[in-house]
Amino acid sequence: MNASTTTALRRGIDRVTGSSLGPYQSALLRIGLSFVWVGYLLREWPERHELYGPNAPWGWSLARELTADNHAFTVLMWSDGRWWFEAVYALAVVSGVLLMLGWRTRTMSVLFMLGVLGLQNRSVFVGDGGDNVVHLMSMYMVLTRCGRVWSLDARRAARRAREGAAPGRDTTGVVLWAVCGTALAAAQVLADPALSWTEHGPLPGIGWAAALWGLWGVHGLWWVVCRHAPGEPRTVLDVLAHLAHNAALLVIMAEVCLIYATAGWYKIQGSRWQDGTALYYPMHIDYFSPWPALSHALASDGTVVMLLSYGTVIAQTAFPFTLLNRRVKNVLLPVMMAEHVGIAVLMGLPFFSLAMIVTDAVFLPTSFLRRLGTAAGRLTGRMTARLTGRLPGRAVPVAGGTSGTDGAGEAAGDRPRTSTPVGGP
Repeated sequence: MNASTTTALRRGIDRVTGSSLGPYQSALLRIGLSFVWVGYLLREWPERHELYGPNAPWGWSLARELTADNHAFTVLMWSDGRWWFEAVYALAVVSGVLLMLGWRTRTMSVLFMLGVLGLQNRSVFVGDGGDNVVHLMSMYMVLTRCGRVWSLDARRAARRAREGAAPGRDTTGVVLWAVCGTALAAAQVLADPALSWTEHGPLPGIGWAAALWGLWGVHGLWWVVCRHAPGEPRTVLDVLAHLAHNAALLVIMAEVCLIYATAGWYKIQGSRWQDGTALYYPMHIDYFSPWPALSHALASDGTVVMLLSYGTVIAQTAFPFTLLNRRVKNVLLPVMMAEHVGIAVLMGLPFFSLAMIVTDAVFLPTSFLRRLGTAAGRLTGRMTARLTGRLPGRAVPVAGGTSGTDGAGEAAGDRPRTSTPVGGP
């Protein structure tokens, strides 16, 4: 191994272990997925009892029998009471909103995951492909440091950095950590079926009890180290956190590539996709035609149907390979997003399309996202100034930094000065 290769390898290792890559991409994933989930839950609020609750056609006893067979995790199987369902549904909405805002993102990401798994695994026949995306990404996101920018956590860290404040007691974090531990202990004792330590968990050999208690313990350890051992122990925890974040982000990207690759190659094997007529048929299904006149107008032109059918297959099959070239990838990404916008409009699947657009956004360039954040900060500042009567030229703080300076939040996020047990990095 020559000197240049050794230098490049060392530089790569330093980058992976010394920083959490893609802070803007992971923040956009956090905001987008929580928005999709909260929007879906609020839209279905009037029908929540028929979808996931006591009035669902897929009854509680049937769901319990299925989960006993496939070992899917859902807290709704702990009780068939209406009060328990209402509490879980409300917690899913609240945790999604707080995660979107970036308040105590570590804790909210775990609660968000529990809400997603609890509702989706209760009624497995409800939803579309978008719920599978949210299901997977909610588990991966627990390991990411998705609150480094564009979050209330980042703004709090940036404010403390500007003021030069030393790490405080963080009473809110301690109380939240204690409440979560108490709730988990109660679930460990009272839950039926009981949480397993070694079976039927998120990973082979790791049960949900081990996973949840492990996350709870790591949050407590982080607070202790930040407050009482900020030297080398803190550095070691930072390195481990960087590795976990970067590995999770890599898995998320690989998952998106796998989704498109499998979808594209399965389409290639279908005769209707081979002759270019596949999209003609869903455009004539009433269930997938919210705008029948528009769907029928497009389907009446054979050339348009053929181009859309072949274009869909080509784009999905080629997407993983375009990542090898940045320019080609940046051209195909808007095409993929436009495809999902078309699906949302023509087939009436807005939440599926939005979930896929959010996951596609993981591949957006950082420079573009920084400009997007700056523009959003300026817009927020102007709106806030109008509402509060402030002068237009006065800076208004936004999540992740000050208005027009989103790099401040990222810089503060590299080494937060607040010691938080549950909302930390």
